[in-house]
Amino acid sequence: MLTTLNTAYSDTRADDLAWALGREPLPALASLDLELSNVRLQLRLLGASHQVILEQEEGICSETVACIPGSRTPLPLGVAKRIGDREYEFAARVETLSQGQFAGRAQELIALVSEHPHGLAGVFPGSPYAFTALLAQCHDGQVHWRTWHAYPQDGQLVATRTRVGAPVTAAL
Repeated sequence: MLTTLNTAYSDTRADDLAWALGREPLPALASLDLELSNVRLQLRLLGASHQVILEQEEGICSETVACIPGSRTPLPLGVAKRIGDREYEFAARVETLSQGQFAGRAQELIALVSEHPHGLAGVFPGSPYAFTALLAQCHDGQVHWRTWHAYPQDGQLVATRTRVGAPVTAAL
């Protein structure tokens, strides 16, 4: 699903992104509800990036990657934690691209995500390459999502990858 976000694009940078696990839901500009492998996900586009709400039998958890005023938790390269009876893994990387490379990659990602049944992409008014996109998938009992946050003024693309593993069962 592709949407134009009804908010002005703020001049943030990749370095302004923070990561948080377990934050309360923040106001969303667009969202997509999914059920994958007995887990409910809500993909949420925020005015300053993304939030994924994960609902499972043990409860609700959220992943937030956003420019959060006052937050001093930088975007980590990687995180591994246990959420209930599932393993959570997060990884992030920042790519700096030339103007031509950036435009091509932005078009490619927006098309990929907007055409996928489990994808949500939002383009900010004023620049066709200022976007945030989320794509969720499930295989082998694991839920995966990827996100992309574009900063065309700097030629930076932030890509994240998250995996929530299948429930861990105790051996008898």
